[in-house]
Amino acid sequence: MVIITAGMIGVGKTTLTEKIAKHLGTKAFYEPVGDNPVLPLYYKNPDQYGFLLQIYFLNKRFAMIKKALADDNNILDRSIYEDALFTKQNNIEGNISDTEFKIYLQLIDNMMNELKSLPKKSPDLMIYLETDFETILKRIKKRGRDYEQFEDDPKLKEYYYHMWKAYKDWYEEYDKSPKIKINLQKYDLIDSKNEKIILHKIDEELSKIK
Repeated sequence: MVIITAGMIGVGKTTLTEKIAKHLGTKAFYEPVGDNPVLPLYYKNPDQYGFLLQIYFLNKRFAMIKKALADDNNILDRSIYEDALFTKQNNIEGNISDTEFKIYLQLIDNMMNELKSLPKKSPDLMIYLETDFETILKRIKKRGRDYEQFEDDPKLKEYYYHMWKAYKDWYEEYDKSPKIKINLQKYDLIDSKNEKIILHKIDEELSKIK
């Protein structure tokens, strides 16, 4: 089975992805962040590097989903299915022009059509993770990536808020696979009891699909 996790930056996707992979004894595919040469540039100059960043991520996520759908069992930390959400917001923010956005949409449409030709065409389950906005900010601050920090950058903080709101609509509209929503504020993964509760919820959803 193929599982994807989705949600706002800082919500806890990578942590939960690791726990699910260990729980199910499967392979985890992680979002290309640490080795992404464009990401730090984007945070400094989003209007200059917005389009390049989205093309970089789209290329990586397309390769990841193709590999994942070709394998027997795995889980992806973010996937191509939420990629357009970031591009759309960058277009709204003025970081990506209308022409660039149009080109991006044509490209991702071509990629999605190619996925339809694969024996396995979509994930088996999407796990959406959420918290309130203040918790997101605390977690971004705690993990300490310099280019993500917003204390002296109100525009970046506003961008985070817009993405947090946009994700709520994205979840409601997502229809590529069965889906489940998990509140990582209510079930903070620091508590091992919460980890067991979450994994049990996921097991229940997977049993319905099988």
